[in-house]
Amino acid sequence: CSKCGAAPVAPRHCGARSRNANMATDLGELLVPYMPTIRVPRTGDRVFKSECAFSFDSPESEGGLYVCMNTFLGFGREHVERHYRKTGQSVYMHLKRHVKEVRFTPALHCLPVADRMFTSSPVDLELNRDFNGEDYEYEDEAKLVIFPDHFEIPLPNIEELPALVTIACDAVLNAPSAYKKQELESWEEEIQVSRHARSLRQLDNGVRIPPSGWKCQKCEMRENLWLNLTDGAVLCGKWFFDGSGGNGHALEHYRATNYPLAVKLDTITPDGADIYSFEEEEAVLDPHISEHLSHFGIDMLQMQNRTNGHHTDNNSRQRVSEWEVIQESGMKLKAVFGSGYTGIKNLGNSCYLGTVMQVLFSIPDFQRMYVGNLQRIFDYSPLDPSQDFATQMAKLGHGLLSGQYSKPPMKSELIEQVMKEEHKHQQKGASPRMLKALVSRGHPEFSSNRQQDAHEFLLHMINLVERNSAGSENPSDAFRFLVEERIQCCQSRRVRYTQRVDYCIQLPAPIEAATNREELLAYEAKRKDAEENMRSPPEPVRARIPFTACLQAFTEPDNVPDFWSSALQAKSAGIKTSRFASFPEYLILQIKKFTFGVDWVPKKLDLAIDVPDFLDLSRLRATGLQAGEEELPDLMPPIVLPEDTRGMLNQLPKKIDEAAVMQLAEMGFPVEACRKAVYYTGNMGPEMAFNWIIAHMEEPDFAEPLTLPSMIDPGPSTSDSPMGATPLGNSPPEESIAILTSMGFPRAHSIHALKATNNNLERALDWIFTHPEEEESDAISDMADTEPNDNAFSNANSHSDSTLSPDRDTSGPRVKDGPGRYELFAFISHMGASTMSGHYVCHIKKEGRWVIYNDHKVCLSERPPKDLGYIYFYHRLSSS
Repeated sequence: CSKCGAAPVAPRHCGARSRNANMATDLGELLVPYMPTIRVPRTGDRVFKSECAFSFDSPESEGGLYVCMNTFLGFGREHVERHYRKTGQSVYMHLKRHVKEVRFTPALHCLPVADRMFTSSPVDLELNRDFNGEDYEYEDEAKLVIFPDHFEIPLPNIEELPALVTIACDAVLNAPSAYKKQELESWEEEIQVSRHARSLRQLDNGVRIPPSGWKCQKCEMRENLWLNLTDGAVLCGKWFFDGSGGNGHALEHYRATNYPLAVKLDTITPDGADIYSFEEEEAVLDPHISEHLSHFGIDMLQMQNRTNGHHTDNNSRQRVSEWEVIQESGMKLKAVFGSGYTGIKNLGNSCYLGTVMQVLFSIPDFQRMYVGNLQRIFDYSPLDPSQDFATQMAKLGHGLLSGQYSKPPMKSELIEQVMKEEHKHQQKGASPRMLKALVSRGHPEFSSNRQQDAHEFLLHMINLVERNSAGSENPSDAFRFLVEERIQCCQSRRVRYTQRVDYCIQLPAPIEAATNREELLAYEAKRKDAEENMRSPPEPVRARIPFTACLQAFTEPDNVPDFWSSALQAKSAGIKTSRFASFPEYLILQIKKFTFGVDWVPKKLDLAIDVPDFLDLSRLRATGLQAGEEELPDLMPPIVLPEDTRGMLNQLPKKIDEAAVMQLAEMGFPVEACRKAVYYTGNMGPEMAFNWIIAHMEEPDFAEPLTLPSMIDPGPSTSDSPMGATPLGNSPPEESIAILTSMGFPRAHSIHALKATNNNLERALDWIFTHPEEEESDAISDMADTEPNDNAFSNANSHSDSTLSPDRDTSGPRVKDGPGRYELFAFISHMGASTMSGHYVCHIKKEGRWVIYNDHKVCLSERPPKDLGYIYFYHRLSSS
């Protein structure tokens, strides 16, 4: 033993070793053919010695773990042969950990825990179990295995092995686990203090930031907003690979001003905020963030005082109650085991991921896609399956649904637990480290070790499923639906109908509609009185809001900010209403529970909503253009050029540099926008045109064709005639079609993609990948539908078949329309003051009974808190 100096434990395969010794006495000669394939891990190599790439097998599993000595990927006993056949790699290190409980003895109990664990070889392995204060000892066994004959060489075997093999084996045994290293690096990145924090210069320009209502100063985007800590500019962040983010105006502002630090607005809490240094190109800490924010009217010191005083005592009492109710604390919940009842380990603030994945894999579409096709996915996985989305989804899905990691305790274990009066047996659960590392790669929030918003992660996962389902079944089709938006000009009374794709309905929670409003007002008066007189606050009162009030608030008309009326050719007041143009097979409802107070304290609305088990939304079916309604003309607002470019109009070129246009189009910008950029920058080159695109890409007519009097026949001004604007029904530009066809896509399919995405090349590519080519007639191919056809959708809406095929409207997004009647089958609940902290659990209805999934613990629910949920999931009822 390594602690007491005893000799290593004898290998378990002595017979096999003797036979092997007779076959070849010189291990050096035996290993010569394989020496070129054995590598020593270099800096940056990840050694996967705690988990299989295809399953959740580990060194503690019955068959142990095989680590490839070339790729350093780990494989369970059932999967190592596949890797050998696919790659031809023959040499693997087999790791096996034997764990057993130590019987209690006073002498042993006095020793530190570290001194009570024994190992036959110094293997740096992560423990895949929670010891919960119990005393365990374990033996680690390592050996080289040569495929296909399974020739075994016990380790250590320094005298007989070649030096290179000995060095490689020692490096693998002592290398940190791939994810242990990654987690350490992640935490290290978060604790670095910016070198600009102490000496940051802040302009005295009178800027004050309100607690809500922010938007980018350049493109009016309202998400992913960053406050520059020098001048108070509020600008959008960069675009991320998952489709989220912004237009990069915050980075653009830094390049123009060299103001280095910015804080993400929706992350500011009494504990700090997310801060980014453009100059250092990484997330940083600012010890003076409170002072820097107070410069713009955001008083974090006051927030800290309030959260340390009576105000927080009040909140904490609410939270305790909320935590107890949602987790069903105090009840004797019965643990359940088997297929579909496997928990997911919390990796540290990863419960948002666990709850979302539990719900997704309770849906048959996801089960069929990833678990039903398990063998095909595994057989066709790339050489590094840890980096393949389908493989990791199939791995987690199989882990949750197979029951392999959720086995009930043996009878002997139960008797022993009763004798010891211990807590009941808990399942190990599946550890989603490999999937989390993959799906969070490149995302600034999900790649961190902080708590995240489960709703944002759900949309992130749907986006990844979309992107990785090209040419195959797409399980996220079950969530997709069309929203019909009706915008009406209040002055002319004319209307415009448009449709957009969505995956989730966000329901407002109108506090004013609470059924216990008088009780709330009385509580607020008592709370203020207690605060003024420094007394203990009263018992908190939770607002009780009818679900019908939330639905009514969702359907009420909204004012359209900065509405430009094409009927009046000017800005006017406009209102917008939304209805379902199609109903999804699975409906997601999110309750908007989070807001900001006037003192910038982010708070969660403490409310309960009587969410129904059955829901009928049929009355919210869209109707399209009605008799007597007059449509707004298809005109776009005039282009407003910056002041510094208006003087160039007299010097605009007569011809457009088509080479520059194509160079920009290859970057993914719409061809017509590129033509405008090149034209309005006077053929000054792609770089100038690129800057014009960045400055104008949020304008409504950004991708509309260039129409100027000098480029068409003499006639009336374009602003006076509807013909001045290109009708939306025209065919896509030939340049865009040519770019797509040059990539190998059929012409008809390319035209459909461009029409469905308003001639945006980048979106058209995404559309093509998510809409495999289908047989279509030329007549359909030439139909113009860049603007949704109200009549076509009205026909679709009148259809009640719940298995609506995308073939009905091949040019649009695939939806599974059907009746608007639903039954609740799952909900995710949040506990805590903010989505960036606290804890998530989910309840799922299985086999007619509600089950609570709380990390790795899975139990039958006694009182599912359906009124306190955050995200609700409904499945459609059949028309019968």
